[in-house]
Amino acid sequence: MVKNRNILQTENLKIGYNGRKRATVVAENLDLNLQKGELIGLLGPNGSGKSTLIRTLARMQKPLSGSIHLEDEDIVTLPVKDVAKKVSTVLTDRIRIGNLTVYNLIAFGRSPYTGMMGRLRQKDREIVNWAVESVGLTEFVDRDILKLSDGERQKVMIARALAQDTPVILLDEPTAHLDLPNRVEIVRLLRKLAHDTGKAILMSTHELDLALKASDRVWLMNMQKDLCSGTPEDLVLNGTFEKVFQRDSFDFDRETGSFKIHQNQDKHITLSGDKVPTYWTTRALEREGYVVEVVESKGEVQALDEKGKMVWKVESSSPVTSVSALIEYLRVKT
Repeated sequence: MVKNRNILQTENLKIGYNGRKRATVVAENLDLNLQKGELIGLLGPNGSGKSTLIRTLARMQKPLSGSIHLEDEDIVTLPVKDVAKKVSTVLTDRIRIGNLTVYNLIAFGRSPYTGMMGRLRQKDREIVNWAVESVGLTEFVDRDILKLSDGERQKVMIARALAQDTPVILLDEPTAHLDLPNRVEIVRLLRKLAHDTGKAILMSTHELDLALKASDRVWLMNMQKDLCSGTPEDLVLNGTFEKVFQRDSFDFDRETGSFKIHQNQDKHITLSGDKVPTYWTTRALEREGYVVEVVESKGEVQALDEKGKMVWKVESSSPVTSVSALIEYLRVKT
């Protein structure tokens, strides 16, 4: 018999906002579960309800109907202090408080346990130190929060959630204000924390590529007020991603797991060569308006990797050594 790993479950959950005259429903019929030791990516178009779902699961706003059970207890009936010991939340708000050290902000995560005075006991300090080390902030503990980069501040907020020592961590757009290296690092850190600590971690994000690579499961919200759940690969292969993100201006490409912008393609060209330069040359040629046919035999364009040096051969002309030079040649030729 498989042991139940669910920490948080919803049944027939409806989320949204109560207005004076009527409720605005954002999503409904949500039967979801968060399990120990997994990272879930919450994806969907703007306005599909990702932030509303995060806030509802964190009990920051009430569900319109349905139930949320946290370790078999109804979250709506739990005292606030008990919820704070079970769910920690990291929102997108930027930190604007000065004269506060990294250590002190992370230590705020212990507030559900320290009482009114906020005095840290030995156990509290040990947990704070563990949280600091887990996200790699040991050398920053005495630094003022406002003197950190955006990526470092986001790590501080994750460390504070870890110091809160909850089985569930909810993050709303944790990579929103970060550059690419920091986005990759934060997502990699969250996956490692979920697997190493056994916590259930849910992150909403627009980083589709990162979420597909790092998430154990994906919750995919659409504009029809419902949600699909599954492994990233299943949701790609069964066409769910294509349906949710379908637009007139671009398509979701199953082969690459990325979006392909629609171009006015009125020219045809054959391409052959080595795998890596062929892939990137195809992207450039499609952007130039070509329908590219990759062939095994000698194509009109050959993209070659000659011992680490990229070379493009076009018909009887001299080889070129960059994509930009290839594009310039084709523009002149046509």
